Amino acid sequence: MHDSTETLEYGLYDKPVYTVSRENAEHAVILVCEHASAFIPPELDGLGLTDEAARQHIAWDIGALALAESLSEALGATLISANYSRLLIDLNRPLEALDSIPVRSEIYDVLGNQRLDGATRQYRQERLFKPFHQKLSELIDARLAMGREVRVIGVHSFTPVYHGQPRAVEVGILFDRAHTYAHTLIQGLAAHDLKVAANEPYEINPLEDMTVPFHGDQRGINAALIEVRNDLLQKPEAVRSWSDYLAPLL
Repeated sequence: MHDSTETLEYGLYDKPVYTVSRENAEHAVILVCEHASAFIPPELDGLGLTDEAARQHIAWDIGALALAESLSEALGATLISANYSRLLIDLNRPLEALDSIPVRSEIYDVLGNQRLDGATRQYRQERLFKPFHQKLSELIDARLAMGREVRVIGVHSFTPVYHGQPRAVEVGILFDRAHTYAHTLIQGLAAHDLKVAANEPYEINPLEDMTVPFHGDQRGINAALIEVRNDLLQKPEAVRSWSDYLAPLL
């Protein structure tokens, strides 16, 4: 990587790109939290954002890591979580997606991502994106090689208001090919009188999503994303409640 780049960002990404918990777990589910962290190396000055903006949903999925960790503990399941902000490069976007490295997110201009040279883009891809997905692939490959069942679950959160429009749904299950598995989750959540919906507030699109299409659908593996509204993940007891709802269904 170093030999092929001339970017000023070389050496900034020296902390581990991901954290894996319970790597050798026997549970079929592999939990994935691509937007777990808001960390941006201080040398990048928050990519030009204010401190307040850099702590908002644009930088990470608030509450998602806490929920993913609670589910990992409850299930005894493997969890891979990101250690850098999605503003540097979004791990749940194909590299070809326009917002792989966003120049604007919701109402915020990400000045530090504007006019990036090719070497910097390549360096972020090589240092942040590819190691994460290589590790996730290895986790899946190891289980399949042993003849074990694998299910891939992304854990995300979303904002209660988007561009001024309130969102009534409390939890969404996003999927493409895993219809039966996803509807089992939806029906199970609905039994708790939760406001649950299929493919809301977003839909899975192979041109815009990475985890479900690439690691799940293309490999014939049941895969879905869980999206919980982030105002419902503000307190530890709320996170535990969501974990209690979800764990038996996964």
